[in-house]
Amino acid sequence: MTIRLGLQIPNFSYDRPVTELFPAVQAQAREAEAAGFDTVLVMDHLYQLPGLGEPDEPVLEAYTALAALAASTERIQLSTLVTGNTYRNPTLLAKVITTLDVLSGGRAVLGLGAGWYELEHRQLGFEFGSFTERFEKLEEALQVILPMTQGERPTFSGKWYHTENAINEPRYRDHIPVMLGGSGEKKTFRLAARHADHLNIIAPIEELPAKLRVLEQRCIEIDRDPASLATSTLLTVIVDGEESRDMPEAHGGRVVTGTPVQIAEEIQRRVLDVGIGGVVINLPTHGYTPGLVTKVGQALSPLISG
Repeated sequence: MTIRLGLQIPNFSYDRPVTELFPAVQAQAREAEAAGFDTVLVMDHLYQLPGLGEPDEPVLEAYTALAALAASTERIQLSTLVTGNTYRNPTLLAKVITTLDVLSGGRAVLGLGAGWYELEHRQLGFEFGSFTERFEKLEEALQVILPMTQGERPTFSGKWYHTENAINEPRYRDHIPVMLGGSGEKKTFRLAARHADHLNIIAPIEELPAKLRVLEQRCIEIDRDPASLATSTLLTVIVDGEESRDMPEAHGGRVVTGTPVQIAEEIQRRVLDVGIGGVVINLPTHGYTPGLVTKVGQALSPLISG
């Protein structure tokens, strides 16, 4: 199953005691599952991101939270948007994602990216390196993670990573879907064409048709059928009539506003009708508003049903 309608939970600043923080996350995931979303996603960050809040605002470690959501839900897929490759050795990440797949009964999706948040790396002691180095690491990591999640025992010697007959058991499935996230046409799109099942294109809505044309070319370059690479995009949704905080300008070009019906109409016209296969939405200005995920999901789910 691919991602057609996802809910990303991008922040945990709910203006409530920490004892009520995870119950609010659980409630959103359960609402999403009941309202027709097929995937719930969290960010893989240890600090809150610029544009969403201050670095010291509440952030849950992604895979711990997803494991808890596996026990809180029944059908919905679980993923990050996306895992920062720089935060974990690829052999550890292979173990983490297959463990999540076992705990969830085959509902894990490996979202993966090169990593980009320099402040987080510097203050917490993760090696950041250059843009080129981070993508070198990502390409090597995929050559370790993919065979490990498929039951192979890779021996790999690269510039950044080394393994020797790496074992990864238990596994629930022979294949865990891999989703890359980003907008880079030269590096991310090429890696997605070569290795991924899904690409989440993080770009302004008006750029999506051009991005799709480039992605198709990247697939053709390696003789891959472009139809075999699923796509989605990440959008921020602001619902009229619901209390919300001011929207930071950092999300310009990826924001859809209106009533749930108006939001659905715009996503149909500007995203799905141009060829993007699915959409992941977040609601950062609304925090946790009980019932809002249900309203939005009920408006959007008919767009991707069938």
